[in-house]
Amino acid sequence: MRFVFNRAIRVLLGVNAAVLFAGAMLAPIYAIYVEKIGGDLMDASIAGGIFAFVTGIVSLISGHYTDKVKQNELIIAFGFMILGIGYLFYTMVDSVWSLFAVQVLIGVGQAISSPSYDAVYSKHLDGSKSGRQWAAWESMAYTTTAFGAIIGGIVATHFGFNSVFVIMSVLSLSSALYIYVLPRRTL
Repeated sequence: MRFVFNRAIRVLLGVNAAVLFAGAMLAPIYAIYVEKIGGDLMDASIAGGIFAFVTGIVSLISGHYTDKVKQNELIIAFGFMILGIGYLFYTMVDSVWSLFAVQVLIGVGQAISSPSYDAVYSKHLDGSKSGRQWAAWESMAYTTTAFGAIIGGIVATHFGFNSVFVIMSVLSLSSALYIYVLPRRTL
């Protein structure tokens, strides 16, 4: 099967792969991290719930503004930047309450970037190939999540959680910067 993507789709897949990879680095070892800061399984569950709830509510607001803004690419970059800062804040978490605060920040970053990302990606789809182009996004999301989970475990095992958080932050902030400096006609 041959995939033909325009430049915008390739760029969007690449930057989103980096951000999804970053998020996946923590997923399988998250409960261990929560335990390390003094929390338990219930705290990890609550933190996950906080992230999901905040992301769900703020996504509705973000989607509303996405429809009113001409340069959605800048909203994507802003959301990725917030994610990068949130990931870096993990290095300063010293209690369950500070973890909850970071989860709120990361949820906001995710909620800001996702509706705009989806809008921009959809705008660049080729109608006759949209199934393949969305399949490419789905495939990219799952494969980068798989590799991110494995690499996150390796890095945490050998270098500690802070190394994972710095890598996560760098990937997200680099994606934000790339989108920000990219000429608007590209996306």
